[in-house]
Amino acid sequence: MVARLRILYLSDVYFPRVNGVSTSIYTFRQELQALGHEVVVVAPEYRSPAHVEEAGIFRVPARDIPLDPEDRLMRAGALREFPRRLGPAAFDLVHIQTPFIAHYAGLRIARELGVPCVATYHTFFEEYLYHYVPFAPRGLMRAFAREISRRQGNQVDALVVPSRAMLTALTDYGVHSPMTVLPTGIRCKELAGGDGAAFRQRHGISAGRPLLVHIGRVAFEKNIEFLLRMLPAVRLRHPDVLLVIAGEGPALPRLKKIVSERHLEASVMFVGYLERASTLLDCFRAADVFVFASRTETQGLVLLEAMATGAPLVSIAEMGAIDILEAGRGAVVASHDEDAFADAVCRLLDSPALRRQLSEEGVRYAAEWDASLKARQLEDFYAGVMDAHAAGALLPAG
Repeated sequence: MVARLRILYLSDVYFPRVNGVSTSIYTFRQELQALGHEVVVVAPEYRSPAHVEEAGIFRVPARDIPLDPEDRLMRAGALREFPRRLGPAAFDLVHIQTPFIAHYAGLRIARELGVPCVATYHTFFEEYLYHYVPFAPRGLMRAFAREISRRQGNQVDALVVPSRAMLTALTDYGVHSPMTVLPTGIRCKELAGGDGAAFRQRHGISAGRPLLVHIGRVAFEKNIEFLLRMLPAVRLRHPDVLLVIAGEGPALPRLKKIVSERHLEASVMFVGYLERASTLLDCFRAADVFVFASRTETQGLVLLEAMATGAPLVSIAEMGAIDILEAGRGAVVASHDEDAFADAVCRLLDSPALRRQLSEEGVRYAAEWDASLKARQLEDFYAGVMDAHAAGALLPAG
């Protein structure tokens, strides 16, 4: 039994900014607090949509980021002042969640307190960064991402990585800090609702129309353009098929342009951001097939969420998704080939029995990834790091 801990999370993103990092922080915080620990989160202020004030969540004044309207950059000066807002109470451990301002603030605070500092490597920046700095050479941005990841990974006492593929990548970069593979897991009880018929009615989609759904941040690295390219092959066998794309993000204008250029307006619907506790679940429940083509996921929580809601999957299994996807266990694993992916989608659309089988198995499989189990593993990880620190292990030098 681990003694009650007081843990400080620092992150450059958190709700209302919706992404996998925010979800991971929220999920682990809820589960760790259920185990009796206290988790304080330090994150940026948001203006639109505005953040909700919440006990234990400290907001730091932040500024807009050029080329990235979704995110906010915490002001370094305000972040240096924030420990005074927390009062004299000490923390047992600092956990960095993102590699920007939060990383360096976390290192400084941990050193000042004399406590261990760990980090989670959530994002595969090597295949991410160049999308957002398109004027820089791709190879240069990859090399930059690898060097920053190596340096930061070796500055902390230990790292959490969400998949085996990410562990391999960081090892290849030259990270030698101890690493443990620990995915976030999902809170199955929060995914129990939803009304698919209501979603269809709300958006004017007939009850029998074949419906493909993609839910997630509409970002370039999510490879949603691949789904648009494979869609015409599905239309040849199911002319009335509809692909619903739910979410917001920087790739939205380009995707809408592609839909227009390829005359796919009748087969694609963008529904924007959906509320997690209501309309998002409705969307999951409405799907005949959940489709996913990202090749850079460090974990792919949305795949587990889709399975937990009973949506059968067709997905590419690369990077972190490899650890989640098992053929037949709620999903059909497809290759990164448009015709092959489309054929897998059509096989499911052609077979209600297969969809039902995958749906039932997916619900059972998702339960094996319950977040409460993962939180206990994280609790044990913290205990091990603290024991090593107490035995004389110090934060590695810069």
